[in-house]
Amino acid sequence: MSPLSSSSLPSASAAPAVAEIVAVGHDAGEEAAAASAEAYEREHVHGVYEAIAPHFSSTRYKPWPVVAQYLNTQRPGAVGLDVGCGNGKYLAVNRSVYMVGSDRSSNLVSLARSHKSKKQAQPKKKQGGKDEGEVADVAEKPAVAAPATSDVLVADGLSLPFRNHSADFVICVAVVHHMSTRARRQDAVRQLLKCVVVPPTHLATAGGVADPDEIIARGGTVLVYVWALEQGGSRRGWDEGGEQDLLVPWVMKQSQAQQGQGEKQSKKAKGDGGGDGGGSKEDTNTTRLTESGPDPDPSTVFNRYYHLYRKGELEEDVLAVGGVVVKSGYDRDNWWVVCAPGTS
Repeated sequence: MSPLSSSSLPSASAAPAVAEIVAVGHDAGEEAAAASAEAYEREHVHGVYEAIAPHFSSTRYKPWPVVAQYLNTQRPGAVGLDVGCGNGKYLAVNRSVYMVGSDRSSNLVSLARSHKSKKQAQPKKKQGGKDEGEVADVAEKPAVAAPATSDVLVADGLSLPFRNHSADFVICVAVVHHMSTRARRQDAVRQLLKCVVVPPTHLATAGGVADPDEIIARGGTVLVYVWALEQGGSRRGWDEGGEQDLLVPWVMKQSQAQQGQGEKQSKKAKGDGGGDGGGSKEDTNTTRLTESGPDPDPSTVFNRYYHLYRKGELEEDVLAVGGVVVKSGYDRDNWWVVCAPGTS
């Protein structure tokens, strides 16, 4: 029998579970609904990432161009946040800014701290054909310790520990789509907008934003990435009109769980994606499952909750919490938006 790729494993509907959470809110109130949602996300999001952290990290090593461009647009000396920083791959993209990364997973934060120590001891490699914003893995000259340009901590995206309006910019890549209800997703966006400085009043004009890139450079914006429903060209087959609430499998061999500890595995191991950029953001998981007979290297399947955003939904959520859309777009099976706090 031929092996079955984990990319062939079907996603399962999470709609009944989400409907039950919403029903709890109707019957027992918002606090009960929040407790129900937190329990669901603890099982299908937070617990999963704690378990797969080393293997997941080994598939996330190259910054996306859109995110790197946003980071490199920030002015020198700016202070930024990476909410849901994972293994910290974006923290050293622009070393002229100070980054504070946070993540709910303590295991991913530990990996980010480890990576931070290595990156800060290496000068940035000359471009020479490398993608913009890519941080060199090997220093061209003897390493000289660089001043600290980032820090990391454990924090919940719905209860961020940062002072209001204290950051010049925020990135949040592949996080908000893990919130199981729209109210929680909108609250997550609200929390992000509260972190950044209030932008100039000319943002909220009837004619829209005249020069989005200039506004980004001045500070006071948030970049949010979420997985898209419209993925007709991808192997997943999700597209407009399809189910939006899903449990997406992550398959990990026992040997991969062990090998994921090593950085040398990074460019060989592939994750199934899930809205967080790896070598090519949504890489195929090349883990194999046998259809019959004993498997000498047993696999474990982890089901992660995702809300797939339809076109325009992310912008709607920004507006619903009083934000202003600066610019938005579609990139590698994800919707993204740059937004700012409203001025009212």
